[in-house]
Amino acid sequence: MATHEAKGLHAEPHELDGSRGEKSYSDDIALARLGKKQVLRRNFGMISMLGFSCTILVTWEGFACLFLQPLTNGGPAGAVYGFIFVWIGTACVFTVLSELASMAPTSGGQYHWVSMLAPRSSVKFLSYISGWLTVIGWQATFATAAFLSGTMLQGLAVLTHPDYVPANWHPTFYYWAVVAFAVGINIVGRGVLPKFEGLILVVHILGFFAVLIPLVSLAEIGSAKDVFTQFINEGGWSTQGLSFFVGLIGCVFAFAGGDAAVHMSEEIENATVIVPRSILLSVLINGLLGFGMLLALLFCLGDLDAALESPTGYPFMEVFRSGTGSVGGAAAMSAIVITVCICSTTGMMAATSRQFWAFARDRGVPGWRLWTYVSPTTAIPTYSVILTTTIASLLALIPIGSAVAFNQLCAMSISGLYLSYILVAGLLLWRRLTGSIFLTADADETVNTIGSKLVWGPFRVPGIWGVAINVFAIIYALIAVFFSFWPSYTPVSVQTMNFSVVGTVGVIMLSLIYYVVRARHVYDGPIIETVPR
Repeated sequence: MATHEAKGLHAEPHELDGSRGEKSYSDDIALARLGKKQVLRRNFGMISMLGFSCTILVTWEGFACLFLQPLTNGGPAGAVYGFIFVWIGTACVFTVLSELASMAPTSGGQYHWVSMLAPRSSVKFLSYISGWLTVIGWQATFATAAFLSGTMLQGLAVLTHPDYVPANWHPTFYYWAVVAFAVGINIVGRGVLPKFEGLILVVHILGFFAVLIPLVSLAEIGSAKDVFTQFINEGGWSTQGLSFFVGLIGCVFAFAGGDAAVHMSEEIENATVIVPRSILLSVLINGLLGFGMLLALLFCLGDLDAALESPTGYPFMEVFRSGTGSVGGAAAMSAIVITVCICSTTGMMAATSRQFWAFARDRGVPGWRLWTYVSPTTAIPTYSVILTTTIASLLALIPIGSAVAFNQLCAMSISGLYLSYILVAGLLLWRRLTGSIFLTADADETVNTIGSKLVWGPFRVPGIWGVAINVFAIIYALIAVFFSFWPSYTPVSVQTMNFSVVGTVGVIMLSLIYYVVRARHVYDGPIIETVPR
């Protein structure tokens, strides 16, 4: 087992002083049992973390802006049944993640869990690959969220100014503005982000009713038959069933980012309880709000062709305009959706930078000494935030050449994150079936890291239900990954081809080259920085 101290870590462990509560102290001890020093400040409580988790998912807002995908492939009925399937699958995946987060609440997340669950002979390699899959997924998720928010701003401009003709470079500037906002909130650090996330939770919930009530009150309501029985195959696929699965990806991305709370674990009080609770509550709350908004949009859809061909690029804006009969009303309702989506990027920036910082702390990325720096003033991994900002800003240049090419980042987000989920879920299922996870351990014993005893955390699903949820989570994740690589239309051309597989595999290949050249000599999995006292 790797028991050496981490060299080159710039940050000092967080001091246990009189200003900190008993929960923070016990969290530090729990982290020490995982072999990690407390470096970041624990500023998040239950409400702020629930706000963080809910506004990362922003399912009802996210589904509104991704409404085009299930409408094109699946139609109204496909969107309804696809949403239900994705909601159940996501709940199962997030239940598995919650069990693992309760066992080992560290910012590393997936690669740490792989290291504690994998066979000793393959720990190093599997953990390394899992870390890079999560890096791919989160960097793509943040970039995609910023891009969608930016293009929605452009769509709002088109809605309110029909004479506005957007140029290819306009989305890039909107995108940069969203990234600047996210990095601004994150760089301030300390207690600002938790308070901000709590506020956005209120806007997230109240905004739902602010959009729903005028829409269903003013719009002409369609028939239940059209909503629940009308399937559409605009993608030109050979069967309606295939079209349905291709259209699922919009629903899948609306629930993307469920492991965000995991990567903030070292900034949360009572993390073994709060992280699983916030993850599962966010799935419940967002699922209910998302399904409610989906039904409202479908019943108030009006002219389907007009919605699909909206010059804004977003059918929901046309639904709002036709439903309310007012451009101003549609603009106000759209502004609520856009505001929450922009604010969600602040949490995505935080989760993305923390995951990268944690992986750098364990020497999994080039230049790890630099990326492990934590500002003593703000207690955030400053350079990791700057790197995430730089990557996103450079990716913003892609839409100037091809917006279609940039849209593949959505698929890279799904493939990267869900491949990491499959890996940890498969290993947890193996450990669960072999009975190698225990209920208790000695108080001074290192647990849930390489070569140590595996111990369940406060949250777990015991018995056959735990196995069933675990199995379905893997099946669902495999479906999500498989269809994330499919194009939306057939026949496929260079313009409509989904090149996300090239991006995902390309980054994996580069990480393997770095592994052979350098990482295998310095990366041994999560480093044991300290031992419990």
